[in-house]
Amino acid sequence: MTSLNLAKSLKQKLIQQTLEKKLKKAESEGWKPTPQQTSSSAFNKHCQFDQHPGYKQLQIIKNGAKSLGVPSPFFKIHQGVAGATSIIDDQEVINFASYNYLNLSGHPEVNQAAIDAIHQYGTSVSASRIVSGERPIHQELEAAIAATYEVEDALVYVSGHATNVSTIGYLFGPKDLIIHDEYIHNSSVVGSQLSGAKRIPFAHNDLDALEKILTENRHQFEQVLIVVEGLYSMDGDYPDLARLVDIKQQHHAFLMVDEAHSFGVLGASGKGLREEAHVAGQDVDIWMGTLSKTLSGCGGYIAGSSALIENLRYLSPGFLYSVGLPAPTAAAALASLQIIQKEPQRIQKLKSISQSFIRQAKAMGFNTGDSVGMAVIPIILGSSVKAANASAALLEKGINVQPILYPAVPERSARLRFFLSSEHTEEQIKLTLNTLKTLL
Repeated sequence: MTSLNLAKSLKQKLIQQTLEKKLKKAESEGWKPTPQQTSSSAFNKHCQFDQHPGYKQLQIIKNGAKSLGVPSPFFKIHQGVAGATSIIDDQEVINFASYNYLNLSGHPEVNQAAIDAIHQYGTSVSASRIVSGERPIHQELEAAIAATYEVEDALVYVSGHATNVSTIGYLFGPKDLIIHDEYIHNSSVVGSQLSGAKRIPFAHNDLDALEKILTENRHQFEQVLIVVEGLYSMDGDYPDLARLVDIKQQHHAFLMVDEAHSFGVLGASGKGLREEAHVAGQDVDIWMGTLSKTLSGCGGYIAGSSALIENLRYLSPGFLYSVGLPAPTAAAALASLQIIQKEPQRIQKLKSISQSFIRQAKAMGFNTGDSVGMAVIPIILGSSVKAANASAALLEKGINVQPILYPAVPERSARLRFFLSSEHTEEQIKLTLNTLKTLL
């Protein structure tokens, strides 16, 4: 900075300080700005959405990506059922960006169940279930979910995200403590914030750290909830459920497991983390899952004791004040669950192709993080620009995989995230990994 510019800067600073002193003196003597002065200055930025911090941050990210020549990886339009393959821009691509793990979305039996429900019940139940939205298909689905977990009852919500928000937000309060894995889904974090409970995260899958938190804090609170996921959607790993049950019993806490990505995936017959870990369903207090992955619908569920479910059914805001799950969606989820139970080979095919993918990826030197090689496998590239460019280049080669970029993950953990389907083939896996290796 030149001496002239420095002098100008100092002069402007002095003028600003003088004006601020005069304003404070005037206010102390009773002066107040007129509504016109207020609205046109101090509050102006607070009544325009283009001044919202989130929007401004988004523009910085978009402009930065544009300047680096990085194409947007978001909102790709799929023109049909998205499974092991999909249609994007009128071209068939190998698809690794959908949760259709068992290829049940689009299955003829699932489609027919939804069609039959439309003919019988229409496309909406048109009311909250507690007043006039209840249908037999709701009760059939909930009974089937409860039986699968070998617990007393279950309840389905119209949104997976709202399932966690409303359940945690309603059941816990300011006198309680919620401890969750640092990688827990946003819905559990929002539910914890809504509850007003004290919230403490622990290092990912570090159950020693969890025990330390409980030892130091349990005595200060009434209810304590531990929240983990059955299969972490960013990293493809899972926690030690048997030890978690021991910990929660020792410290008199509730244990909640979010099975959004683990149900229908883990375990020999797809019953989720409890089957993988050989733990009884009743040993976990709150089972949560979504209907949008292996169950081919939309929404979420809670399974557990009859006391838990009756409480939520009558008083949980996200259930009580929301319209009931559409009957066609419930029917599709129920049909998917029935297929999973009678065709466990789908889970075995998913396991086989997932293990093949991770084995070949590691052999090529790719960093797959802590993934156990079951449905969700990241390839960590360590740069958002590199991940976004790799995703775009792969799409040009007929391979669709989504990049996960900062701030969704730390910059050093930016990655391509591969969702495997039971219908992916060895040829598709080899082509994908060889193409990625060539591109990088």
